[in-house]
Amino acid sequence: MPRLASLWLPDLAIDRIRRTERTAAPPRRPLWLPDADRVLPARSGHWRPGARWAREAPAQDVIIRDGTGALVTAHRDGNRLLVAAASRQARALGLDPGMPLTQARILVPGLDVRDADHDGDAAWLQRLALFAARRWTPRAALSGPDGLWFDLTGVAHLFGGEERMCERILAFCRRLGFAARIAVAGSLGAAHALARFSGRPLTLCPIGGEAQAITDFPLAALRLDAEVLDAGRRLGIGRVGELIAMPRGPLQRRFGSTLLTRLDQALGRIGEPFDPIVPEEPPEILLRFLEPIATPEAIAEALGEGMRRLVPLLEETGLGVRRLVLLCDRVDGDVQRAAIGTARATRDGAHLFRLMAPRIETLEPGFGLESLRLVAACVEPLESQPIETELGQPSGGDLAGLVDRLAVRLGRPRIYRLSALESDLPERSVARIDPLGQAANWPKWPRPARLVIPPEPVDFVMAEHPDGMPAHFKWRDRLYKIVAGDGPERVYGEWWRRAEEREAIRDYYAVEDDEGRRFWLFRKGDGETEATGDRSWHLHGVFG
Repeated sequence: MPRLASLWLPDLAIDRIRRTERTAAPPRRPLWLPDADRVLPARSGHWRPGARWAREAPAQDVIIRDGTGALVTAHRDGNRLLVAAASRQARALGLDPGMPLTQARILVPGLDVRDADHDGDAAWLQRLALFAARRWTPRAALSGPDGLWFDLTGVAHLFGGEERMCERILAFCRRLGFAARIAVAGSLGAAHALARFSGRPLTLCPIGGEAQAITDFPLAALRLDAEVLDAGRRLGIGRVGELIAMPRGPLQRRFGSTLLTRLDQALGRIGEPFDPIVPEEPPEILLRFLEPIATPEAIAEALGEGMRRLVPLLEETGLGVRRLVLLCDRVDGDVQRAAIGTARATRDGAHLFRLMAPRIETLEPGFGLESLRLVAACVEPLESQPIETELGQPSGGDLAGLVDRLAVRLGRPRIYRLSALESDLPERSVARIDPLGQAANWPKWPRPARLVIPPEPVDFVMAEHPDGMPAHFKWRDRLYKIVAGDGPERVYGEWWRRAEEREAIRDYYAVEDDEGRRFWLFRKGDGETEATGDRSWHLHGVFG
């Protein structure tokens, strides 16, 4: 007997917005979070390696918050704005999906209204289905805009049974910040009805008990159209049990075949196909050897052959490699691993071979390697690129190859470029970005070529009070005499980041000593109010 499960996320749109708000706030200290599209973020509000920053929520309406916690999303239907989804607090106040937004705002003043993002909800549900197909069951499919179907036949015992498997799925959804219900039955229709109308987070229907389990449910549990539901309501049919007890002939003449088909599907009398999501496997080349190989020359020859086979496969699929993994199976069962990354998607076999060849020295073949696998673990679409220069004119060249070779020798974290950030404080106005990324424009006002981070304190500063130019200062046990300068340039603290910076003030001076050296100094405070700073002097940069 098949065992099918229906997972329902009743507040998918609302939970996704709240989860985004919780994770969009930056952490208190800077963290390096590598990009990984296939890894779903872990516990809401917590960060871990592999989790990507949550993107901002879609464009919002102007919100007036009154602390009720009522949140709805709205979408346009013709010339009307309707409520698409409502939180539990909103539903408790009488707001339901399909209600005109104007009426909802009248009923609940200060209602929190957001634009519905159906595409974003569908994309998240698609990612969850792919995750389920890789981790839980090979047969997972979408079930409407807020649910998934799982085929648990033959896989539940791997997780300790149906109940423990369903508890694991529910716990995973809770860690993501989503309310969920799940039901298991012998048919998709019964599982769908139990998940949405049983009122319990976990429901297990015994084999052959579908009819008894859904008897008391309304006709909407059978996934019928609104017209069929209205016709049944006019005839006084309110429950599935009443429908089961009626003769089929009059039902066929009155409602057509749709009603009886849905009923038979729920009772398991006829099958119901669903289209499972099939995860795409990364391009891979496998080479097996008649005799184990162990010398670097033989491994390099096999690697070259693997590259020659991998490139046509990438061309057929229109993909380029961003991360390539070499897996070598030893005769003793151990697996040797080497990996490279590229700054830009490529399927240049010669370039990939040059990057991977130095990794051969890190392999330990032992008594020999019996097989070799090349796996394009991370790929991107790679289409034809237009020529940006005119014909006959020399091109600017592509730095991707150089960046890749430097990354192999020095390490990927050591290859970067600097970009400007929008910040008033100099130490926060610079960030490391990808070497081929687009850098932001630098500010037009003069800034030193080298910043001293953190700023270093200087002693023996002589300056007129309150904002006079320094006459001399001592830094790193050396006294510097100032002969020229410019300032002050006042910079205020970023009060929206930390409360300590609410009244913080810095006065910057660009000065030059008697030997032509130019420095960037600042004094904490405005020189009059103690709350703005302690009037200490610091060196923050050196001009070129």
